[in-house]
Amino acid sequence: MKIVAGVGENKNIVEAARQVEFPVILVDSEEEFTELILKGEADAFVRGSLEASIVMAEIKNKYGNIYRAAFLEVDGNKFFLAPVGIDEGDLLSQKIQIIKLATELLPKMGMDPKIAVLSGGRANDVGRSKKIDESIAQGESLTRITRNKYIVKHYYILIENAIADHANFILAPDGISGNLIFRSLILLGSGKSHGAITLGISEILVDTSRSQSVEGYIMALKFAKYLADLRNNE
Repeated sequence: MKIVAGVGENKNIVEAARQVEFPVILVDSEEEFTELILKGEADAFVRGSLEASIVMAEIKNKYGNIYRAAFLEVDGNKFFLAPVGIDEGDLLSQKIQIIKLATELLPKMGMDPKIAVLSGGRANDVGRSKKIDESIAQGESLTRITRNKYIVKHYYILIENAIADHANFILAPDGISGNLIFRSLILLGSGKSHGAITLGISEILVDTSRSQSVEGYIMALKFAKYLADLRNNE
């Protein structure tokens, strides 16, 4: 098993690598880390605190659209949140692709896909602003297009109801709001992050916040190994 992790400005990843019970190869530069990913020269990769814009730009050059889905744990509830990359998932077509990729991933982890679509207001908030109207309309369209194939429900802005219903994949209105939800839950609240799996690529790449703690990086490294073990046992 070969796990590669990036070391940037946050050195907590170094201490995390010392504490896990499997070897981790540490890489100091975005260029070397990206080259290893594109060549598939490890079982799994963890970005650590390397610059996301550099790493993801090279991966997008090869694969096109990619989407990061954070695996979170909040008050005993485990679920994915996507997209969490600020430039991901704006378009309806991209959200459809995220749902497709999610429903391929979740069963591999022993989870029956239950997708919660979020938008920018309650159902009766239509008319308050053009932006809110467009967000709600997109959520309605997305649910209508996908519900015959997947278990999908539009929760509007009520993320708390989605969690209460045990949805295991939360689809944010866009990458900016997804990133803000992530930061609120994990960096300010009591939630825990296992890292974000990168959907749309053949390699296993677990993305992580540059502000993550040692414990957070340990969880990401273990998640990367878990995903690699799943693939190797397929």
